[in-house]
Amino acid sequence: MILRKASLEDIPLIQEIAEEAWRPTYDAILSEQQTQYMMPMMYASEVLVPQIDLFSVLEVDGVAIGYCAFEKQNDTEGKLHKLYLRPSLKQKGAGTFIIDQISLQARNLGLKSIYLNVNKQNSAVDFYLKKGFIKEREMVLDIGNGYVMDDYVMRLML
Repeated sequence: MILRKASLEDIPLIQEIAEEAWRPTYDAILSEQQTQYMMPMMYASEVLVPQIDLFSVLEVDGVAIGYCAFEKQNDTEGKLHKLYLRPSLKQKGAGTFIIDQISLQARNLGLKSIYLNVNKQNSAVDFYLKKGFIKEREMVLDIGNGYVMDDYVMRLML
């Protein structure tokens, strides 16, 4: 497995993986209308272009199987904005590999912690807990159109 920096040419690939991963992840949590609202808000090309420097693509034998977006927030912490894998590849060590690589990157930047937001009902909460993240607080974020993101803010101390 390798985690490489994404380029503009990877945008269609990121969009493809997002489309493949979102519904299995969120069908039981979000309405189809909310998913249809959020996908372009988060994954339209014009949204991804200015953010592409935050993205990395996970590959196995040259095949993209997932992506993440990570950003240094200040001198002590970084934010993991996104981590998604093709559904058929969950529970095969890919998510752990990404967390390990992001943790190494964060340590190399001198950061003390990584935090993320995750939907309270997302099964990934258990994954992050197993990786050493703690539930720091709850957060409800109004994203417009009558929708909210009801999340935990989770933190991993490095």
